[in-house]
Amino acid sequence: MRMSRNVAGTVFVVGSLTLTLAALAYPAMLGVQNASSSPSRIIARTSTGPLTEADRDFVVKVRAAGLWEFPSGELALTKGTTQPVRTAGEHLISGHAALDAECRLIAPQLGITLPNQASPQQQGFVATLTADHGKQFDADLANILRVTHGQIFPAVAKIRATTENSLVRELADQANDTVLDHISVLEKTGLVDFDSVLFQETTPPKLPAGDVTPPAPQPGAPVVALTPPAGSASPTPTPSSTVR
Repeated sequence: MRMSRNVAGTVFVVGSLTLTLAALAYPAMLGVQNASSSPSRIIARTSTGPLTEADRDFVVKVRAAGLWEFPSGELALTKGTTQPVRTAGEHLISGHAALDAECRLIAPQLGITLPNQASPQQQGFVATLTADHGKQFDADLANILRVTHGQIFPAVAKIRATTENSLVRELADQANDTVLDHISVLEKTGLVDFDSVLFQETTPPKLPAGDVTPPAPQPGAPVVALTPPAGSASPTPTPSSTVR
């Protein structure tokens, strides 16, 4: 099913919300006293190497991705009308459960505060899929997630190539394998509109910073864990890190 550029653009701004004070304060909660626009700026010296702003943002983005792609996978299991769509859902669930476990393991060691909610834009993606039915759900799942995975894929490679922190490198290795796996299973649904996907990947909408920033967690709130159903398959890698 092909989506026009206007329709595809509309999908990507569904759920945009007003910028909140919590979102504005989020960088400070991550340990940044004065937010900088320099991704290479070192914000902490850790036992596993220097941590830059880009490193910290990468860990947060991996966590936030799971907070919307995991429930999208759950929706695929119940709403998908074909086996390839349901299979994609299984991979989304298992892949992000593993990445989430890794994020929760390394974040305390790096002094990073993890969000408990996806960004408003990402929450909008889930709202779109929740409202969808039948073949429309299948098409939107395949195309929305294929675009977002295509956008993050080169970002993962850049972090892997530049980070000096061994924990961030391990997370990037795992994220690379997981994102490639998800791209592959989404394409196997046969529903990806590559013309529209390429346009969205190269011409993303210009949204306010608050729409693409995960809300800060409530002070003292426990970190939410993404836990797949008992007995579920694990088609993607499990966390690579051990207790350090």
